[in-house]
Parts: sequence; structure tokens; C-alpha cells
Amino acid sequence: MKELIIIKYGELTTKKDNIKFFIKTLVKNVEEALRDIDYKLEYDNGRMFIYTDKLEEVKEKLRNVFGIFEIETGYELENNDINYISDVLKDLVKDKSFKTFKVVTKRSDKSYPITSMEVSKKLGGVVLKNKKDISVDVHNPEVTIDIEIRFKKAYIYFESEKGLRGYPVGVQGKGMLMLSGGIDSPVAAFLAMKRGIRLEAVYFESPPHTSDAAKEKVKTLVKILSKYSGYIKLHVINFTEIQETIYKNAPHDYLITIMRRMMYRISERLARKNNCKALVNGESIGQVASQTLTSMAVINDVTKMPVIRPVACLDKLEIIDISKKIDTYETSILPYEDCCTIFVPKHPVINPELDKAIEYENLFDFEPLLQKAIKEKEIIKITPEDKKFEDLL
Repeated sequence: MKELIIIKYGELTTKKDNIKFFIKTLVKNVEEALRDIDYKLEYDNGRMFIYTDKLEEVKEKLRNVFGIFEIETGYELENNDINYISDVLKDLVKDKSFKTFKVVTKRSDKSYPITSMEVSKKLGGVVLKNKKDISVDVHNPEVTIDIEIRFKKAYIYFESEKGLRGYPVGVQGKGMLMLSGGIDSPVAAFLAMKRGIRLEAVYFESPPHTSDAAKEKVKTLVKILSKYSGYIKLHVINFTEIQETIYKNAPHDYLITIMRRMMYRISERLARKNNCKALVNGESIGQVASQTLTSMAVINDVTKMPVIRPVACLDKLEIIDISKKIDTYETSILPYEDCCTIFVPKHPVINPELDKAIEYENLFDFEPLLQKAIKEKEIIKITPEDKKFEDLL
């Protein structure tokens, strides 16, 4: 009998013809997460099995891996004979304290001579005979004893916890995250990764109007997010000259609209150069002037690339709740301004007109400024535990 961790795939099993690709990507991501731990991994289209002496350490890492439906801590039996399973179960329940229980059996070996219900009934009887003052409760048991009958082997587990679920990071290709230092965009990043998108990120700084502390704050956010994907490449764009030029030449009520259009242009070019299939950002409908539907339409006009907005229909409290769960909230609320919060006019236009936006940005020659900003960008490669970035590619 071996103690082990069993990973269930959940949603991945619905992928039919693509299931091998999805599972292989999950295996690669699990191997990245467990890089510094001794373990042995086996898998098939139904389950992944991890053998290790570091069970708790492994489970802690697996809690940050998308694509895992459930994490089970259990025991692998050398054979699936019902009498052998009964003897093992007797020993396992001896030291466990519970008042109510139920047995749930699944058989992937459909040639097994006893049905799942019969196995559960027999093993439930074994538990009742070997424990005092307990009873069966099929609706709300204190302990669920899971039995899996597979070809030549059987598995027993008592401990089950939910994984992050979703798709393994990378199965949907890459996206370019437009990352600010606020609450929303890190949450958008988390939700995009949950659907299998591997992210690179672009951050717009505006020194001396924005501080080094603001940049360090963003790097910290990326480091937190990287624990869910293994690594993230951060592109830092110096936006100062572009922003000051907009401020000097465009009507102030259109500053945010034109600024966002420039950011979209730069983000799209970076995305295409880095083989990203979409832009990702933290825009939430109606939250600020640039996020009304009219503003989004005018700003979005400069790109032909799909724009994914995972938090678009969430309210602020819902976004904050997620940010706390993924550990980005306390960093996001640090009081360092980013370039989206400086030069903000008192009365920004909330329903901009496309013709006016084009007219105002044509008051200055912005193309050389965009090219210069992209050429002079800084690239920072970030991993969750200061691992060597190139080793994770």
C-alpha cells in the first residue's frame, strides 16, 4: 500500500479529441510547480497520480495550478480484490475519529465482478463492524470514504479538496495583459489564466510623474500572479513623452480617451510581436469615464485584436473579493500613483465621439513617439520563487 495524491481533471474530460493535449499541458504545468520537490508522476486520461514523501508540500503547490478539479490524498492498493480492500480499510479507519460516514465507489474496471453499489454496501458493513458508535449518513456524512476500482489496483481516500479548476495555463495560447497597479487588472489576469491563457504583461510608467515604488508595486503583483502560471514576462513602457505631448496638444476632457487609445496601439504591437492572440485588461463597465460602453467603443477602435475583459460585468465588491482570495489586494491598494491616475481632468468626457478623438490625436505626430516607446521598453522576467526564468520555458 502506498500513500499518494490523486488529481482529478473535471472539465478537461469533456474535451474528447483534444483531451490528450489538455492533460499533457496540465502535466507540464504540474511538473513546473513541483520542480524543486522529489516525486514520481503517472497519469492517464482519467487521473493523475503523484507519489512523494512531501505530501503537504506538494498539495500546497498544486493549489495554484489551473486545470485541477480535485486533489485527493489517499492510498494505492496492490490489487483490487474485495477482501484485500476490506482488510486495508479496517486498518485505515482504526485511528480515524468520526460519527457518521458513507462509502462511495467508482469502477473504471467495468469487468469487476461486483457492482459499485455492492462494493459500497460491503465496505460500509466492514466499517460499521470495526468502529463503535458510528452510523451511515448518505446526505451529510462527517467522513466520505471514496473507493476507486481500477484495472488490477484499487484506491482509498478520505481527504478531498477543490482545485482551482478551469483549463491548464497555455492551452489557449498567449494574451497580452494591460496591467496597472490597481485592483482590477490582476483579477482579470487570474480569471484569464483560469481559462487557459498564458500571459505576458505590459505596464505603462511615466517618470518622474510616477515613482519607482509604483513600478516595484507592479513587479510584486506580477510575482504574485506568476505563482499561478510559473512565469510572466513584463514589458515596461516609458509613457512620459507620449502623455506630456497629449496633455499639451489635446483638449483636456479627451486626455484619458486619447491616452488609452495610445496604450491600446502599443499593447497590440507588443502582443503581435510576442505571438499573443488577444489583449486582456481589467476594464469594468461604467466604473470610470473611460469604461462606459461609448468610451470602450471609441478606445477599442484602434485595434483589430480581440480584447478580453474578464471583470467587465463584475461590480467593485466582487472584484475586491477575488483580489483578496488571490493575495493581490494588499499590494494593489498601496498608495502609489500609476500613469492612469495622473493628469486626470476634472471632467473627462464619458461619451466621446470617434471623429473628435481622431481629430484631436492628429494634432500631433504620435507615430514616432509610439515607435520610440516600444523600442526603448524594458523587459523584466518574473518567476514566483526567483527561479531561473529560462529554465521554465
